Amino acid sequence: MARPLPFTAVTDTAEKFDINFPLHAQTEDPMRVHQLIGDILETVSREVRRDNMSNGDVLQAMAMALAVRARMIASHPETTTGLAKELLSAAIEGVLDAEVSAPPSGQA
Repeated sequence: MARPLPFTAVTDTAEKFDINFPLHAQTEDPMRVHQLIGDILETVSREVRRDNMSNGDVLQAMAMALAVRARMIASHPETTTGLAKELLSAAIEGVLDAEVSAPPSGQA
């Protein structure tokens, strides 16, 4: 079983996602992976707040960026894009299993 990487994401509406991402067996630095996830999500959130992008456009841009980054690696393209697909699939499984909580709403 893959080592988990605990990560908490909080939306602008205070919805909280407690995620245990499965790390790839050859992960070298889980702490930097954690930090980069936070940095990427903060950058995306800042850009979405500034331009009010649709969620579909955000997902499309993120998928394209992952594909470009996989192709930029100096290795066989089928190997790097295959790894990107594998990692994305594992990450999606992690978020689907996340514990989600929202702040109380309504009037007192």
